Amino acid sequence: MIHLFNGFQNPFGGSDLETLDLHRLLSADSEVRLWATSSRVSGELMRHFPIRRISLPKWDVPDGGTYVFLGAHWRNKMWPYLIPRPRRLIYVFNTFHPKVMALTARMPRMLNWPEPELVLISDFQKRMLRVDGVVHPSPIDIGRFLPQPAKSGRPFTLGRLSRDTADKHHADDVPLYETLLAGGVALRIQGGTVLKGRLKPHSQLELLPQGQLAAEQFLPTLDVFYYRTGSHVETFGRVVFEAMACGLPVVCHSHGGYADHIRHGENGFLFETTQQATRILADLKADPALRATVGLKARQTVEQLFSPQALRQRLDFYLD
Repeated sequence: MIHLFNGFQNPFGGSDLETLDLHRLLSADSEVRLWATSSRVSGELMRHFPIRRISLPKWDVPDGGTYVFLGAHWRNKMWPYLIPRPRRLIYVFNTFHPKVMALTARMPRMLNWPEPELVLISDFQKRMLRVDGVVHPSPIDIGRFLPQPAKSGRPFTLGRLSRDTADKHHADDVPLYETLLAGGVALRIQGGTVLKGRLKPHSQLELLPQGQLAAEQFLPTLDVFYYRTGSHVETFGRVVFEAMACGLPVVCHSHGGYADHIRHGENGFLFETTQQATRILADLKADPALRATVGLKARQTVEQLFSPQALRQRLDFYLD
């Protein structure tokens, strides 16, 4: 028995989606249960997936086996001290908070759980945190994300997708977007309503709320995917890989877990400064053949990263 724990607060959150994808994959070989550790669990997720709330009065609790915490924790909770002890304890650390890492490593003596096994989701994260652990890229069902033929008769369209929070957007992107719009670029930002009031209305600007379209519906409406965050550190960046799976050239800031898999100029582009990003975007706008070539390499990259053989090796870790 494998028990997966997550807060399940956001239907569009990377940690929530990672947990659901891991549940889908592991369920082919083992009995797997989903547990919500937050009282603010999403009703939408509860309706669509077999997520349970931990209840001590009803004794609806995990009953031993392998406990896997993904972006969630047992600290400051009473139920871990009362439920059966796990055979294995795995912590999938998919954020960038060293203090949480320290709490995970210091297991309360009274809890009497096994030592946690640590799973990281990128080599970038492992380098930044300077910790030991196996690295498993966040699982993605790339079959949902397929390259589409380029649409004719529309302006060159740049876009991005994220949660609709300020920390997901970099302040320097506002003037960049204004410059691009002035140059005839169409801009679609899902998870961008937080930018209303900072960007002037424009006929070729769309600021959509998070979740208005499924990622596999939204991404094919773009010619290029652009990504840079603000204070949020992207330890993996699953949306970047979803865009690559759609055969899109991605133009991303170099500080993020996705950067380990992007070979600049071959299967995507990395930049440090806004000036560099502007030049890359200008080249891609002017050269449809370059977009197609880089997009093809991007798709091949995610096919290798999430191949059946690669996924099998990662899943076996949980099934030992």
